[in-house]
Amino acid sequence: MTMEFTDRVSRVEPSATLTISALATELEADGVDVVDLSVGEPDFPTPQNIIDAGQQAMDDGYTGYTTPAGHLELREAISEKLAADGLEHGPDEIIVTPGAKQSLYEIIQALIQDGDEVALLDPAWVSYEAMVKMAGGDLTRVDLSGTDFQLEPALEDLAEAVSDDTELLIVNSPSNPTGAVYSDAALEGVRDLAVEHDITVISDEIYKEITYGVEPTSLGTLEGMADRTVTVNGFSKAYSMTGWRLGYFAGPKDLIDQAGKLHSHSVSSATNFVQMAGIEALEHTDEAVEEMVEAFADRRNLVVDLLADHDVDVAVPEGAFYMMLPVDADDQAWCEGAIEDAHVATVPGSAFGTPGYARISYAASEERLREGIERLADEGYL
Repeated sequence: MTMEFTDRVSRVEPSATLTISALATELEADGVDVVDLSVGEPDFPTPQNIIDAGQQAMDDGYTGYTTPAGHLELREAISEKLAADGLEHGPDEIIVTPGAKQSLYEIIQALIQDGDEVALLDPAWVSYEAMVKMAGGDLTRVDLSGTDFQLEPALEDLAEAVSDDTELLIVNSPSNPTGAVYSDAALEGVRDLAVEHDITVISDEIYKEITYGVEPTSLGTLEGMADRTVTVNGFSKAYSMTGWRLGYFAGPKDLIDQAGKLHSHSVSSATNFVQMAGIEALEHTDEAVEEMVEAFADRRNLVVDLLADHDVDVAVPEGAFYMMLPVDADDQAWCEGAIEDAHVATVPGSAFGTPGYARISYAASEERLREGIERLADEGYL
């Protein structure tokens, strides 16, 4: 039997980050020591108080179905967290999802249909493009590589790229894959364009708690943006809860109602006891998050210094735990060679819409970061 597959699936490629990670896993299975700098997963264990809360929730019987939108107590805790960021969303304007990726998928499916235009700021996280294509949307892209990945100097380019035909703009600050944190002036420029052209904006803030000396602004707090911004966040990065799969989005009530249909007919709800662990994360884990962020800052500085020792300059990230390394024009070949020759896994910049770069994740120990940079240098990749 020959199966025929839908256009919405055929038009997308597998995640480049997970593809590289799978290759690294295969090499490791063959006994090769791979320094994996490809995946954005903190090497810290989930804080013990969160683990304890999850275990206690299972013991207390939180193992069945929950309300699709999520436990009211968790949505109330998220509402308080958002209020501290200057965003006003009640529990009825929040949906809890199994990971922030699911949040993005539901939002895009609810808003975008065949032929709708979606604007991305490149480099852009790999799954944005795939999600838009699966919804039938068309992409307009704005290249930030010429401005050290900052948006403010590229606002004129963004103004030329969007129009009254633009349905959605996705903003990710702090950024994956660059670590850039967009200035208030940049976000105000986004606001002006969104209002002028009546554009809905997704503000992906999954790395908002991981910054170095800067305070990121939530886009939805700006005047004129409350009713056109959908804020996405989650627990994977800041709380080192990648495998727990817990995220959320907050936005206007009519969007929540429509996206909630997709949510209820697909994933039903986020895992019951995991939601209880999420409450613990939000309410009692600030100190552990601060310790992890301090470690990421030290690692960022280490990698920047190690690269400078080899005369490689990079745009210094202000948030998240990634940086873009300038490489050969054929970044795919560079990354494949780096893992085959140096046994160092990175992700080609072309996967993010920006060829000529490789993304390095410094969510790894200082020892492994030193080893990785040394291997790349020894094999002639720096």
